[in-house]
Amino acid sequence: MNTAAKPWGARAFLAPVLAVLALLAAVLVMASGAAPGASAAGGLDRAADALRQGPIYVDPRASGELSATDAKALADKIERADKPVFVAVLPNASEFNPSTLLADLRSKVGITGVYAVALGDRFDAGADSSVMPRNAVSNLAGSVERSDPGDVKAMVNGFVDDALPQAKGHAPAVWSGGSGTDTGTDPGSGPGHRGTGAGMLVSLGVLMLVAGGGALLVTRRGRKRRAAQDRARLEILRPVVDEDITAFGEELERIDFNPSARTTDDTMREDYARALDSYDRAKARMAAARRGEDVRQVTQALEDGRFSLATLEARRDGRPLPHRRLPCFFDPRHGPSVEDTQWAPPGGPERTVPVCAADAARLADGEEPMSRQVDTASGRRPYWDAGPTYGPWAYGYFGGGILPGLLAGTLLGSVIAGPHAYAYDGYGSDYGGGDYSGSDFDAGDFGGGDFGGGFGGGDFGGGF
Repeated sequence: MNTAAKPWGARAFLAPVLAVLALLAAVLVMASGAAPGASAAGGLDRAADALRQGPIYVDPRASGELSATDAKALADKIERADKPVFVAVLPNASEFNPSTLLADLRSKVGITGVYAVALGDRFDAGADSSVMPRNAVSNLAGSVERSDPGDVKAMVNGFVDDALPQAKGHAPAVWSGGSGTDTGTDPGSGPGHRGTGAGMLVSLGVLMLVAGGGALLVTRRGRKRRAAQDRARLEILRPVVDEDITAFGEELERIDFNPSARTTDDTMREDYARALDSYDRAKARMAAARRGEDVRQVTQALEDGRFSLATLEARRDGRPLPHRRLPCFFDPRHGPSVEDTQWAPPGGPERTVPVCAADAARLADGEEPMSRQVDTASGRRPYWDAGPTYGPWAYGYFGGGILPGLLAGTLLGSVIAGPHAYAYDGYGSDYGGGDYSGSDFDAGDFGGGDFGGGFGGGDFGGGF
């Protein structure tokens, strides 16, 4: 008889399911002796349970703010857009702490996304930075509250209309294709109705089972989706990085270095060997790359190699050895920069950037620098206006400390300036929009508005 063990992957998947089933069994045992009058969880827990199943939750005590018909229409709009946007309409009750409400709701739902909450007649929103930047959320929340103060229906609809085109990621895989709403009431009951006894405990057990299974489903699908996104980003970057590698190989040929020449000394041979090693390392790492983030190591190797080559050329020419400087900001293929100069992108603030001698001369003459152009959906554009996919590529050349300042006011800079800018594409989280993360998120990286000057009063890091 074959007694081979099951694959570890199957064990890892089944273990959480078995744990949830065991918990359900325990709940059913408890239900057999439950006393009448036991009540289901309410408040924030009920809102979180509902939002794991659909995009809208309306507390029965706040049903006058958003009708069931309006809630369904809003949910249908979100589901059609396939975006991770969550809306909760809650009463201004003592059980909801304004200073922690958004972060607590995000933690309990456990899915990355944009969260909008109406608390009484006040409104605020927050989002994981991988889904929407902090400033965008804050600006949207403030604009809808100023436009329609106290009008919950208008505020939540206005926010959703503006957030859907900007939110990244996809709707959670466990959202059903039904109404997508929960008004917090059971069929045939009035607001605040609660089941009792064994029936409610059984219902709670089933809900826990569904939630656990849904979390596993979202996690597995989320991983597959991220893997596909990783491969897609890599394929966008591949031709750009291959061009960089080819350009460096041509530089190695152009220098025409002869290690055995009479004028060659050991230090020159060491410089040349380091440049060759960097070239080989860049090719090997690109061949082994499996996701966009992996190209950081490739461009780091190329930056090392170009500095070694610049040092070698200085030795051969009898010039002072160069100081280690960042590559030319406009195109790292130009090699190490020779000076810093002031420059501003169209419509952006001025900043100091490292430049090569040729681009410094162009700027001094009032000409445009020779910027690195890459392909985008709207045609060829400078890499800093090509979107977040190019973050790892730029990081390898310029490092994490200075890059946000160099890119301030550019499209790329707007998405990598957060506290976890280089964790991954979408920078700020390993989870994409709509992925299940549980409570594994950085509250300081989950930003929003100010709840109308009273609902919250800050950002999502350490209390609104």
